[in-house]
Amino acid sequence: MADEIVVKEQCHGKARVRVARVWRGDGKDHEFVEWTISIILSSDCIPAYSAGDNSSIVATDSIKNTVYALAKLCHQPVSIETFGIKLASHFLDTYKEVTGACVSLVQNNWERVSIDGIPHQHGFKLGSQKRTAEITISRDKSSVDVVSGFTDLSLLKTTKSGFEGFIRDKFTLLPEVRERLLASTVTAKWRYARKPSCYTGTYDKVTRTLFETFFGPSKSGVYSPSVQNTLYLMAQEVLRSVPEVSSIELNMPNLHFLPVNMPTVGVKFDHDVYLPTSEPHGSIQACLARKTLTSKL
Repeated sequence: MADEIVVKEQCHGKARVRVARVWRGDGKDHEFVEWTISIILSSDCIPAYSAGDNSSIVATDSIKNTVYALAKLCHQPVSIETFGIKLASHFLDTYKEVTGACVSLVQNNWERVSIDGIPHQHGFKLGSQKRTAEITISRDKSSVDVVSGFTDLSLLKTTKSGFEGFIRDKFTLLPEVRERLLASTVTAKWRYARKPSCYTGTYDKVTRTLFETFFGPSKSGVYSPSVQNTLYLMAQEVLRSVPEVSSIELNMPNLHFLPVNMPTVGVKFDHDVYLPTSEPHGSIQACLARKTLTSKL
């Protein structure tokens, strides 16, 4: 007797929906955002796979169009977390077939420009750091999981970094140093112990805390014995300073700047000329969490 074949897991949605929204107030500064959004729906549509019955499928074109319609219905500027919750809730409220929704959002970093020191009413420039969010909601809405974060935050300091005391064996060529450049392109994700009063305010506070801990005081800086230790101190300070955050994950690849040394050319280099490299790079990541808190919104 042949084994029964079943659909073990399935989902569908729309990926990389790009949308931009501008809010123009009479005589007020314009606000502008650009988002790339991916939506995945869990639903009771097994017959679509097993029998070609599409009657329980939400068309992916409808999913895409919903993004634009709901963006228009946001009459005031909103955070990507708030818009993601609005999107996910819409699919659960509108379609009885949908049992869960996951919305991933990436926000391009359009920053207001200043002319002669005055913020421009409607002028923006594109930065590199991208804000991110992922929203997951179940059918009964008993669980609303919000993960905020960012990608592509490149940081570098030209001193106050070293790496010593690591394991050495026959394959180890790396010298121990107490003075080197430290650079990384940081990716961060954090979960919430409770819903913050303002997602954007919390985002700004987390980002500022990571900055300040990485660099240290403006004049003296802070010594880094390893990327691992710097990562730990950055994440630890976020948990100490931002009570709304229950856990934070940091990914900090170690981007290498190799000191140039060419003794045969008659020029003396003194750790002031470097060869920048991006591959291969060190891969360092960790997640820190509060022992006694669980994420609840």
